[in-house]
Amino acid sequence: MSFKKRVDELLLGSSIKRNISRSDLIQASVDNGEAVVTKNGALATWTKPDSTGRSPKDTLIVKHPDSADTIDWTAANNIPVDPETFDMLVDDALENLSKSSNVYASDRVIGADASYAMPVTTVSNKALNVLFCDNMFRETPEGVKNSIFADRPFTLLVCPDQKLDAARYEGRLRVDERINGTSTMVIAVDFDRRIGVVYGSQYCGSCKKMLFTVMNYMLPAEGILPIHCSANEGPDGDIALLLGLSGTGKTTLSAVAERGLLGDDEHGWNDGGVANFENGCYAKLIDLDPNKEPEIFKACFQEKPYLEHGAIIENALMWPNGTFDLYDDRLTPNSRGSYPLEYLTNINKTSTGDHPNVILFLTADANGVLPPVSKLTKEQAMLWFIMGYTSKLAGTETGVTEPKSAFSRFFGAPFMPRNPDEYADLLGKKLDEHDTQVYLVNTGWSGGPYGVGSRMDIMLTRAMVAAAIDGSLKDVEYKQDENFKVWVPQSCPGVEDESILTAINTWDDKAAYGERATKLAQDFAAQWKKAYADKDIDAAIAAECPGL
Repeated sequence: MSFKKRVDELLLGSSIKRNISRSDLIQASVDNGEAVVTKNGALATWTKPDSTGRSPKDTLIVKHPDSADTIDWTAANNIPVDPETFDMLVDDALENLSKSSNVYASDRVIGADASYAMPVTTVSNKALNVLFCDNMFRETPEGVKNSIFADRPFTLLVCPDQKLDAARYEGRLRVDERINGTSTMVIAVDFDRRIGVVYGSQYCGSCKKMLFTVMNYMLPAEGILPIHCSANEGPDGDIALLLGLSGTGKTTLSAVAERGLLGDDEHGWNDGGVANFENGCYAKLIDLDPNKEPEIFKACFQEKPYLEHGAIIENALMWPNGTFDLYDDRLTPNSRGSYPLEYLTNINKTSTGDHPNVILFLTADANGVLPPVSKLTKEQAMLWFIMGYTSKLAGTETGVTEPKSAFSRFFGAPFMPRNPDEYADLLGKKLDEHDTQVYLVNTGWSGGPYGVGSRMDIMLTRAMVAAAIDGSLKDVEYKQDENFKVWVPQSCPGVEDESILTAINTWDDKAAYGERATKLAQDFAAQWKKAYADKDIDAAIAAECPGL
């Protein structure tokens, strides 16, 4: 029997609660002990220690002979699993769900543009996960019957609290050193058969990221560029995209009261413009300052009756009185808040917009050597898009004792499974077609590396972002950075001390700056040679790589 028929039979069962109201999902989450009501009316939940974030080593893609060449299997995040093992995972998930006393299902879509909205049915024995998908996935729009994916829906099976039988998967799944045996957790996706399984991972983000990986795989074949970015719209309809890895400020810098937010994480760019994939936001909460990030704070911690709220606070430290300490990271530095876009003050309710005027690449350079803002040529934009540079900080991983260069292609490597030239070529084509300007913004350190210098002040970064978006940075004088080849403005509206725009000026030890800048440029060159030298990428793009 096919997966589809078996899922259809499951959904006809008497224990299924399909497309129940949001308030019923909230109540079920509380009644089932999956979450508790906070003082302000949101829901708080906590996961097991193995589920405080994504589990990349347990995130697998089914490798089919007919489609294998569409995926870059040399990328560390594209881990193959054979179809037979995946069939076993689906069998276990369906058996588990069929034996559960309560099963919840929702029918939503990924994508605000009805022309390519992908229908998705989420099935789980945990109401909180379906509520999370209600926050993050979109209502089915009118006209979805005309979507290119109308006859290619996706099914997501979620069993977050159960663990796989290690003996059954011995030799099929990885050995997990934490448990000294075969992994009992999996996040696996079959693009060809359009079905995914989340088993043993309580991290809500596992559901969100799988579906966006599916879109990131499917869209390039349709000539649509998927981008891991936030997007907002000015009063005159101008669109800005902000790309960046976790910790670079993507969510924070895009959620501003004067610009309508399309979304904070995933978008598609087709011939009609850009469109958000999702219905909500999944924001990091650690060290969240209500004065500097009022929009996110309000969305999560506004006062509402709990049946009307539904924001999910995941893995934040909560006191017995129902209040939080967002500065305490003993549970995890990856505490999260999930909430619908409508909880923000100023949003674009359609979540769609025109072609972007400006794109900002955000990087948190802990070396302190990149300029706080710089302009990129088309080839430079394609290069930095491919490289997706940021930094890992000392203490964030065992053995990391000083800032370490990190490269995540397209600012979202785990979620971009296709060959790199497909994404880069689509970006270059669209930059040409729509005369879109790209800037690089360093939200990391200035005056020295992490531990010596200081983090760029968020208010200064906001001023530079505003100048890039409103066009006032376009025609100022620029000088090329000799180490990184980018173009550095010599002045910027809203920045009184123009000397800080050139990174070396902020360092007391100029020789130390030179050494650190040379080292980072060498890191770029080494990464390019390792990951992209044999990927048939245009030589004009390679020529813009620092260190080459």
